[in-house]
Amino acid sequence: MEATGTTGRGGCSAAGRPARYSTGTRELVRAMMEELQVTHSQKRYLMDYVKRDLEKEKRRLQNILATGKDEVEDKVEQVFIQKKEEEIAKPDRFEELTNEIQERRDFLAEMEALGQGKKYQGIVLTEISQKLHEMEIIDKKRSEEMRNTVAKAFPVGNKSNLQD
Repeated sequence: MEATGTTGRGGCSAAGRPARYSTGTRELVRAMMEELQVTHSQKRYLMDYVKRDLEKEKRRLQNILATGKDEVEDKVEQVFIQKKEEEIAKPDRFEELTNEIQERRDFLAEMEALGQGKKYQGIVLTEISQKLHEMEIIDKKRSEEMRNTVAKAFPVGNKSNLQD
């Protein structure tokens, strides 16, 4: 039996720490993403999810060596860091689409300047149309979420007024 207060080989709690994935698992996820033709932002999100935070792990191991204990960092700090990472990891898709549309318009203008505008015009306009459609879906979804939030916050009154 171990003495009280010391941490043995199997005594570390996994609570509060992200799961660790082997290199093989990461490669499998990467191969599956290629096969499924996942978008770049989805690939980045998934790979960030399975990637270990090396600096955090180094600090944790230093703490174990120094104190003999595996202590979870302050929960307040963890929540703050997690929210900050979420903001960085998930840029606004609506804004991304706006940038992509501008890139397509710039490309078409360059092709027109080179005399190749008619060759690319149909393709680029179709791509822009698809991006606009996705923006409309996002806008409808956001509007619906806002309606639901307002309806929950102010349940009194006639809900049909919110639908106008």
